[in-house]
Parts: sequence; structure tokens; C-alpha cells
Amino acid sequence: MDIVLLFKSLIMGMVEGITEFLPISSTGHLILTGDLLNFMSKEKRDVYEIFIQLGAMLAVVWEYRAKLVSTLTGAVKPGGERNLLLAVVIAFIPAAILGLLFSKVIKAHLFQPVPVAMAFIVGGLIILWAEKRQVNKVALIETVDDLSLKDALKVGLCQCLALIPGTSRSGATIIGGMFLGISRKAATEFSFFLGIPTLGAASIYSLLKHRHELDIGDSGVFAVGFIASFIFAFIAIRALIKFVSTHTFVGFAYYRIAFGLIVLATAYSGMVSWTV
Repeated sequence: MDIVLLFKSLIMGMVEGITEFLPISSTGHLILTGDLLNFMSKEKRDVYEIFIQLGAMLAVVWEYRAKLVSTLTGAVKPGGERNLLLAVVIAFIPAAILGLLFSKVIKAHLFQPVPVAMAFIVGGLIILWAEKRQVNKVALIETVDDLSLKDALKVGLCQCLALIPGTSRSGATIIGGMFLGISRKAATEFSFFLGIPTLGAASIYSLLKHRHELDIGDSGVFAVGFIASFIFAFIAIRALIKFVSTHTFVGFAYYRIAFGLIVLATAYSGMVSWTV
């Protein structure tokens, strides 16, 4: 077993776990980190990056296991549980459809460091705009149980923006939710729940479609990334929920802008040989 490759997989898993549910784009960070580490072939890395998202998704399932069980068991009758389940399903559909239709085009043209860096910057500016609008504004929806199906569909449409690498799935859904009048905490939690079918479906679809790219020798590398993703996503989820109760996302916005500018500067100056 290649120890260096396992160490690179550990780093990739940590990056996925930490960034998946923060509004800073896990896909963008994985593209940049993988490119910098020269991690695996592009075809195999694409499958790997999707697979380790399962670890992050399972971290949400574990953290919210009680809520998920009560939602599934309570959905048999009308009420808040059924409403939340339907809201997640409805919000999932738009990105699922557009992902199937345009994933090849997006991967061919946008899964590169410079487009990702530009998405980082634009996303940061949008977060600053959203937070400025939130000043002295009272949220209309305080909990995920109060989310209407119409608003869920709107959040799902916002999630479609995350098909552009560097945009951030969690950022698109959380900030989109805030624009719709959903509280910061409720938008964050709904983003977590929406991530379960989104990440789960994307991972399973990718593994089935590209299974010919894999062999038994990759199992150790994939396992290390998966476990690291689970552990660090679990830590990040708890930290983010605690963070949003007393802070805004402005810090993440400035991080996105600074990080994007650094990537662009190093790319065009030749300091780093990004794949552009």
C-alpha cells in the first residue's frame, strides 16, 4: 500500500469533511487540493471525490438520527414530520434533474481551478450582500418544521446553482433560504437534511456509472478518505450549528474572496501550475 497516497487521501477526506457543510464549496476545495497534490488520475479522482461525500452525508444522518427517525415514523400522518419529509423531497428534485442533464458539460468546462476561483469570489460577494439584507430583518420562518413546500422548492432551485463547482451546495441553500426569509439556523439545518438525498444519490449514481474505473487496490485509499470525511464532517456540523446561533457568514464570505484571489494570482503569475 502506498503510504504517500494514503496520506493524500487523508488530506482529501479532511478537506471534504470540513468544507461540505460550510458555505465555502467542498467541490471547489477538492478540485484545488487534488490538483495541488496531484492526487490520482482525473477520472478516478472524480469518482473518489463523489464517494467520500457519502462519509459527510452519513455524519448528518448520525448527528440528526433522532430527528430523522421521528420524521420518517411521523410522516404517516399529516403534520410537521410529513411536511419536512415532503419539503426535502421537493427541494431535491430540481438539482437532480439538472444534474443528470448537464453534468457532463459542467465537468468538461468548469471543473478546473480558475473557474472554481472565480465562483469562490462571486459567491463571497453574494454572501456579503445577503448578510447586509439581513440586518434588522426578522425571519419569517424560524424552524425547519415551519417551512412551506413552496419555499422548499425555491431552496431547491437555489441548490441548482451549486452544480457550478466553487459555488457551494450548502452556501447556495443556506443563503438562498435567508433571502426567502428563513432564519439562519433553520436554513442551515434544512441544508443539512437536503444534503442527505443530494449527496447520497450523487455518490451512488457516480459509483455505478464509473465502476469500471475502480479496482480492489483502490479500496484502502477510498476507505481512508471516507472515514476522514465522516469524522471531520461530524465535527464541522456541530461547530456550524453553534456558530450560526451567534455569528453571521461574513467571515466565510471574506475567506472565499481571499482564497479565490490567491488562486487567480498564483495561476496567472505562474507561481502554481494549476490545471487551467
